[in-house]
Amino acid sequence: MKNKLAIVVPAYNEEKVLKQTIKVLTQLIRDLQPKQIASDSFILFVDDGSTDQTWNFIKTASLQNPMIRGLKLARNFGHQYALWAGLMEVRSQVDFSISIDTDLQDDPTVIPQMINDYEEKGWQIVYGVRNNRDNDRWLKRTTANLFYKVMNLIGTHIVPNHADFRLMSRKALDLLALYPERQLFLRGLIPQLGLKTGKVTYKRQTRKAGQSKYTVPKMLNLAWNGITLFSNALLRVPTLLGILTFLLGCVLGGIQMLNMHHVSWNLILFLIVSSTILISLGIIAEYLGKIFNEIKGRPRYLIEERTIRHD
Repeated sequence: MKNKLAIVVPAYNEEKVLKQTIKVLTQLIRDLQPKQIASDSFILFVDDGSTDQTWNFIKTASLQNPMIRGLKLARNFGHQYALWAGLMEVRSQVDFSISIDTDLQDDPTVIPQMINDYEEKGWQIVYGVRNNRDNDRWLKRTTANLFYKVMNLIGTHIVPNHADFRLMSRKALDLLALYPERQLFLRGLIPQLGLKTGKVTYKRQTRKAGQSKYTVPKMLNLAWNGITLFSNALLRVPTLLGILTFLLGCVLGGIQMLNMHHVSWNLILFLIVSSTILISLGIIAEYLGKIFNEIKGRPRYLIEERTIRHD
């Protein structure tokens, strides 16, 4: 008996690319069904509170194609939460899932290889990893590489050049569901599951239509969440700043006593100490804010509607 697959696709204002995405993924499942996956495998689109015709497109497609299912969130919760909602929706229904973004910039042609590695090598998680960043602008490429270096430096090991294109077994999904935190950074969370993992590489494609929903502010926010949610290293920064400020004060005090320069060292010291205090308070406030959001215990997402199941 073949394993049942669900492809989970978060979507936010993606009406321009949905038709092509459905065509490509539907054909992919049809090609896989005779040999690699069960006949009742399906695609789940998660509408993350779109303001265009994305949900209506998904509903219509689900009526015409029994392979298509839809989940509509009550508002825009964010990509990570839409992806989580989709994974939790399918985990009790399938043997494994594959998540991919609607724009299909992550190459779906490597999905058969992912499935082979899952079935033959026993990998519980298979990461899709891009083998180059030729399509990225210099700023994005540079900041991405810097982010991976910082994450490894602070002890949080994530897979470089991996977004959220991955295969996860039913076991991996069940373990993931045990994590209670409300603030999500799946790229950092999933490697902590400790299961047997592997990766396949691919060349990332250019977007065929529409615009990327990951703007620079959103990418910076995602990176910041990754750093602060998985490490307390930044909490040591105030201590280091205090030590540096103390040493600097000693040096400037010595210079003043020796009257080597007639400079307003008091003003310089005031600015240094003030900035150090503000930076320290900002870092502490960031962690306190995350604690505040966690203890409220609000749901990660709210479901407004589901399409009718065909099974």
